[in-house]
Amino acid sequence: MTNKPLATKLTAYLELQQVDHRLLMHRTPAISIEDAATQRGIRQSQMVKAILLRDMGDLYALACVPGDQSVDPKKVRAALACRRMTCVDLAAVESITGYQVGTVTPLLLKQPMPVLFDPQILHEAEITISSGSPLAGIALSSKDLVTLCQPIFASICR
Repeated sequence: MTNKPLATKLTAYLELQQVDHRLLMHRTPAISIEDAATQRGIRQSQMVKAILLRDMGDLYALACVPGDQSVDPKKVRAALACRRMTCVDLAAVESITGYQVGTVTPLLLKQPMPVLFDPQILHEAEITISSGSPLAGIALSSKDLVTLCQPIFASICR
C-alpha cells in the first residue's frame, strides 16, 4: 500500500478499501495544476482536475477531467439534462465538498452528487488525485478510481 508520511481521511479510506496507491508529497503547498504536476514529477494529463458545478435548482455535480483539459459546463449540463450549469463560488466549495479549493477529489464528498468523468481520464493507466491536502497527491490506478467513484462517463472537455 503506502508509507504514511501524511494521513488524511482519503488515505485512510484507500487503505480500508485495500486500494494500491502512492502518496506523492509536495515540497510546498501546490498553487496550480502545473505546480502540482511538477512537484509530483508527473504530466498534467495524469492529474484528475475536479470542478464543482451547480444548476439553477441547486443540483451540484463534480466534473472531472485530465489536468491539462478544461471542463465545458454546457457539456455537463447536457449530460445531466439540466437547464444551466455554472461553477460554484469558491467560498462555498469546502462547505459543499468537504475539501478546500485546490484539494477537491471525487471521493468522500460531503454531499452526495453526480460525479462525471471525461473518458480521457482512462487514457492514463495511473492517475493522481488530491489527497485532501495541498501538500500531497495520491497516485492510483484509473480503473480503481472508477470502481470507487462509479462516475457518469460523458465527453465534458472543452
